[in-house]
Amino acid sequence: MAAAPAPSASPLVLLECLIAGTSHREGLKAYEPQLQLGQALTLEREADSSYDDWAVRVYTAGPEPMWLGYLPEGRNETVARLLDADFALAGRLTHKAWEDEWLYLEMEVVLPIQEV
Repeated sequence: MAAAPAPSASPLVLLECLIAGTSHREGLKAYEPQLQLGQALTLEREADSSYDDWAVRVYTAGPEPMWLGYLPEGRNETVARLLDADFALAGRLTHKAWEDEWLYLEMEVVLPIQEV
């Protein structure tokens, strides 16, 4: 009997969170229609932040990334440490909604799993 094909490896979700600071991102209101649920996001460590020792910026993926905001302070230390250790973390947009003039964005931080 033939073995069933191995399922493709799904990324490991490390964190589900709000993207903080969206109300401070210039141009985000005009850019919002381009944001699609499930789209890839990138993470960049901001080690020299004067506000948060574990600051991690969140951008859209692609040739012209849009800076969306930050991982929330108090929930970002593990992700920051993994980025500092050169782990290839990624993100994906899971929710977006307007609440008055505030763009509410939620995301997942994921660790891609490589098949052996």
